[in-house]
Amino acid sequence: MAAKLVTSCSLLMQVLVFFLPVVPDAFALPLNRLKSLTAIKEVNRRGPYLGLITVYEPEENAFFATGAFKPHKTHPFVDLSGRRFRVGIVPDAFALPLNRLKSLTAIKEVNRRGPYLGLITVYEPEENAFFATGAFKPHKTHPFVDLSGRRFRVGNIHGEKVIYVRCGVGMVNAAAATQQMLDLFDIKGIIHFGIAGNANNSMSIGDVIIPKQFANTGIWGWVNLNSTTNLSDVVHLDIASYNVPKGEGTNLLGHIGYSDEEFYSELGKPNTAQPLFWAETSKHWLHLAANLEGMELEQCVNSSLCLPHKPKLVVGLRGSTSNIFVDNAAYRNFLVRNFHVSSIDMESAAVVLTSLSNGFPVIVFRGLSDLAGGQSGENAISKFGPLAALNTAKAVVQFIKTLQ
Repeated sequence: MAAKLVTSCSLLMQVLVFFLPVVPDAFALPLNRLKSLTAIKEVNRRGPYLGLITVYEPEENAFFATGAFKPHKTHPFVDLSGRRFRVGIVPDAFALPLNRLKSLTAIKEVNRRGPYLGLITVYEPEENAFFATGAFKPHKTHPFVDLSGRRFRVGNIHGEKVIYVRCGVGMVNAAAATQQMLDLFDIKGIIHFGIAGNANNSMSIGDVIIPKQFANTGIWGWVNLNSTTNLSDVVHLDIASYNVPKGEGTNLLGHIGYSDEEFYSELGKPNTAQPLFWAETSKHWLHLAANLEGMELEQCVNSSLCLPHKPKLVVGLRGSTSNIFVDNAAYRNFLVRNFHVSSIDMESAAVVLTSLSNGFPVIVFRGLSDLAGGQSGENAISKFGPLAALNTAKAVVQFIKTLQ
């Protein structure tokens, strides 16, 4: 028996899409994306599919060179978010798990009441702070949908329809949850929020920042000691310059070159990535968020543990993201000196890049929970993480009010 499949050069793919979102004019999707979603609807009538994923062109060429892939006659491919999803057949077959089919059926019903704002946090303390605001009201008949190990909660905040999910720590989790939310649910934009390390000496623990730009500072080329410098790198970190005493001895770790992201866009040419280092959040949402500056934020964890200064909210700074929990003063200073960032986290750039790639507006709120290694003594995240998370959640709720 023949099984149908989709191939693409990508880190993430969602195969099944059962609906064509209806989006108001204020959040209109690009025409080419609407055409692609219509084509996906037709493709899915012949599913289910086995998803095949490669990374870059030489791997793709080797796959096609086997001659095993036979493209579909009427729908050989669909272009979406700058990637080409190819449809065809190879031997063998498979079926979706029953619980996934049930979830996809529930999503169909949920989408009839859309569109929704997509809300994404990272881990449990942030989720607890969000629910502690009391603003989220779950839907009576479809309060949640479980899919791929995550719980997508359906409800509203001050009358605005929302779908909320906790993605999990790290960039892969963040990108996967964001892509899944955008592909399966009727979403009009993404609001990402959580806590972060503070890299800006003019900011304080407990403050909330809404950055205008994020960079993935985790795409490295780790070079041998005597290798030449790659001129295309954005920044270089010479590890030997951190020797103590300075300049003495030989450091075999060499140096690290920081590279651009490969950015695939809904508005770009299919299968053609553009180099991108700074990903910008949506300007019209940043403009609205500026109205939040001066809002009241919490200063105390409890009656015996308070911050020395009243927290503030600031719009328009830069953030750094990588799969590294930074608690090191030297590396913190390196990031500030070379990238001029104010926050350091492990998810935001992934959410922003995934949203922009698909053509959706996105904004990020991060509460500063610690000094990312700039402190003397233990990291403050265990003490002030919950307070930073609560201040962030309050700012998000207030922002959603401004969208009405």
